[in-house]
Amino acid sequence: MKRTDFRFLDRLRVRWAEIDAQKIVFNGHYLMYFDTAVAGYWRAMALPYAQTMDYLGGDLYVRKATVEYEGSAHYDDVLDVGIRTTRVGNSSILLQCGCFRQDQLLVSCELVYVFADPATQTSKPVPQQLRDMLQAFEAGKSMVEVRTGDWTTLGKDAQPIRTEVFVEEQRIPADLEWDEADAGAVHAVAYNRLGLPLATGRLLEHVPGVAKIGRMAVRRTVRGATVGRAVLDALVHAARLRGDREAVLHAQMSAAPFYLRAGFATRGPVFEEAGIPHVEMVRAL
Repeated sequence: MKRTDFRFLDRLRVRWAEIDAQKIVFNGHYLMYFDTAVAGYWRAMALPYAQTMDYLGGDLYVRKATVEYEGSAHYDDVLDVGIRTTRVGNSSILLQCGCFRQDQLLVSCELVYVFADPATQTSKPVPQQLRDMLQAFEAGKSMVEVRTGDWTTLGKDAQPIRTEVFVEEQRIPADLEWDEADAGAVHAVAYNRLGLPLATGRLLEHVPGVAKIGRMAVRRTVRGATVGRAVLDALVHAARLRGDREAVLHAQMSAAPFYLRAGFATRGPVFEEAGIPHVEMVRAL
């Protein structure tokens, strides 16, 4: 088993509480590492776990876990935990897991999940949609589709995301969130392979030749994956197509690293907008 066998790797750092009297990670914690990485695997597929299982009419239960220990992790080690689907049976899914320190395999694991009725915990056939999504991810295919359009077309999907993120989570007053600019903006919404809208953003004309990107919102359950970047890239592409030479945005300070990775640079001092610290960021197109 090699780390290059895995499309998905979840990074973690060993904490003091996870080592034992032998000054190595206690053996049982590796199952926690693998379980945490499985949650990240679902996010990487743009599948919010609870909503996905509800949509599919079932849930996944661990039937068997087989762990092999080949090395030991120590306090403060940086580990990469790989997860991949190797087989989908009638009602079972086999995941192969590997815990690596750089390229060294420390612990491997096979997890057997059974798809079952949550009320009775009796097995059910793995839905074809789930089977297809697992296979598509492992084949390297995109797990989201970004659609661009006007508010009339996309507003019904964009509005609940912005309400959830800005009004409910960040407590921005609703009268500040909704404005007349939505009607003339280009909107983008990212959908997963079940058709669930996950993220949104909009594009305005700031001044001639300069695009303004705003209202970027990603549902909490899929943050840290690639969904937000897919929306941002779609808006940048739309700005290029209409001939804009530059894109500008007001980034919340907590989101500034995300935009830096996408090629934006900060410009000017930090300021408050809706009671939240922001910084202006710009990118040439």
